[in-house]
Amino acid sequence: MNSTPLLTATGLDKAYGPTTALARASFALRAGEVVAIMGPSGSGKSTLLHCLAGIVRPDAGTITYDGRELTALSDTARSAMRRTDFGFVFQFGQLVPELTCVENVALPLRLNGEKRKAAEARAAEWMARLEVDDTAHKRPGEISGGQGQRVAVARALVTAPRVIFADEPTGALDSLNGERVMQLLTDASRDTGAAVVLVTHEARVAAYSDREVVVRDGAVRDAEWVA
Repeated sequence: MNSTPLLTATGLDKAYGPTTALARASFALRAGEVVAIMGPSGSGKSTLLHCLAGIVRPDAGTITYDGRELTALSDTARSAMRRTDFGFVFQFGQLVPELTCVENVALPLRLNGEKRKAAEARAAEWMARLEVDDTAHKRPGEISGGQGQRVAVARALVTAPRVIFADEPTGALDSLNGERVMQLLTDASRDTGAAVVLVTHEARVAAYSDREVVVRDGAVRDAEWVA
């Protein structure tokens, strides 16, 4: 594995009113690496993920992705990067209820200008790989939670992202479905070379990672990377 970090954060501060979410937090991610961010509820781990993904701008500190300073980019440029280089899996999937599952998976490609037929063909390939091809023409309300989360993973992977951000991806699932989602997500990421930033408070989920970092009171403890 390449030792040069693909994504780094240094000295991140973030506060919401009087509440400190991050305090001088630093982080590094190699290409192809799966890193679990752990910590108790309210520790700042989701805020760290949102900053790393360019969703939230930190109050201080720098984030560098592939040689570009993410914190210096405009909102438009960061949005474009999220559509092309990053994939996302959230706790409740966040599928669009009015669209079929195959349309949900194809949505990032369609937003990038790809024609419907080609986008849905690529989406169908990923749905088969994630074992949810039988849900293609159903809507999210017609499928199980485990199926919905696998559809969300397919959507995250369909653009061939370099980094996947997964925020408590098994938090709404039972243990059996959670294990299957993690197995499929990490197998797919390693096959494609995508790195994964995984937020979780569950040790069994973190066990799928290559490395764990702990966030507590907004600070990051990482035994391997020292900022």
